Amino acid sequence: MADLTDGASVEMKGSGARPYILKNVGGVYSCTCPAWRNQSVAIERRTCKHLRKLRGDAAEDARIGRDSPPSVDAEDEEGAEEKTGPPLLLAERWDNAQDLAGWWLSEKLDGVRAYWDGKALISRLGNRFHAPDWFLEGLPDTPLDGELWVGRKSFQRAVAIVRRQDKSDLWKEVRYLAFDAPGVDAPFEHRLAALRAHIERCRPPYLSAHEHTICTSLDHLRAELARVEALGGEGLMLRQPESRYEVGRSLTLLKIKSFRDAEARVLEHLKGAGRHKGRLGALLVELADGTRFSVGTGFSDAERAAPPSVGSVITFRYQELSDGGVPRFPSYVGVRADAAVPGGPPVVASHPSPPGAARRFEFVEGSSRKFWEVCQDGRKVSVRYGRIGSNGQSSTKELASVETAQRYAQGLIEEKLAKGYCDRSGA
Repeated sequence: MADLTDGASVEMKGSGARPYILKNVGGVYSCTCPAWRNQSVAIERRTCKHLRKLRGDAAEDARIGRDSPPSVDAEDEEGAEEKTGPPLLLAERWDNAQDLAGWWLSEKLDGVRAYWDGKALISRLGNRFHAPDWFLEGLPDTPLDGELWVGRKSFQRAVAIVRRQDKSDLWKEVRYLAFDAPGVDAPFEHRLAALRAHIERCRPPYLSAHEHTICTSLDHLRAELARVEALGGEGLMLRQPESRYEVGRSLTLLKIKSFRDAEARVLEHLKGAGRHKGRLGALLVELADGTRFSVGTGFSDAERAAPPSVGSVITFRYQELSDGGVPRFPSYVGVRADAAVPGGPPVVASHPSPPGAARRFEFVEGSSRKFWEVCQDGRKVSVRYGRIGSNGQSSTKELASVETAQRYAQGLIEEKLAKGYCDRSGA
């Protein structure tokens, strides 16, 4: 059978008009077909009929380890807490009202979360990163929490390197920026000091302590957020002073980042598969500069059954632009009936969520079947989440005002839509 050398790719005709691209990067094989993309297992464990046609069943079974159980690689807010990953501290979203003066402020790194357990680097979902021995040289025998980072606007490059399995020299582009030392049983400032002392003493070549500064005021926070985003950064993290390292989501760690809105013209309706078979799977859209991409999340079932017409202009929400100018994590917002031509600079927009009954969202893909509900009642925002069919878990947060609670609830909804959840409130 034919095979691909490291770094090589080949086109293969599929059922659609455009051929699929098969690649080999460091022994990790991939295909652009939906069947490969939508599997809820780690990328090195995925296969599809196109890879099997190219390499043969025996080679693919040997590569993915057919006899071993699959690992899950569909990251989301609650799912990562339910799976058997490392004991991580996870951030809550800032409510735009809490006074954060005196908190520790740092840039939110656009890298790959990695937990050092004293012997290996582990992903958020418990998968081991195959880092070369020379990259791990000088790391302590106690846990660290941080990110594998290449640089701002280089998330895709970082992912491409750390998911390889050949321990290549490409890891020389990566730095392990540690922002906590969970193995030190002490307040945050002492843990950070212990981390810096180890670095000063052992001089590990690829380990650095992430920079933290004191937030002096709300104006300081907003100015720093604007500065970081202007440089291509993802946002900010705020750490409560004297706080302990907790496992799970905690209000002692807050994340702050902007989501942007933009417009695009609908070019084509892409057919759905699996749960969405027989209706819209995604919209193929085009920006004013000619950039084309698909928007496949944020639609209700009703919108998938009667999608925006070809030629119409939609508003979508996204986090940032990739190196090639393609919006990352695009999520459908609605049709722009007042817009004749997509274009212009993207702006940060707010879409308040009305108070009232709970809104329900579901994520169904592969073996993953989850629900998430949110209800805003006055100044209180309640969420419930878990596996579909279970009672799940719930929590309630009281905000400073009704308006702040509305913004907070809508922000949570936007995060879920960006992660692929579908609005099932009217179902």
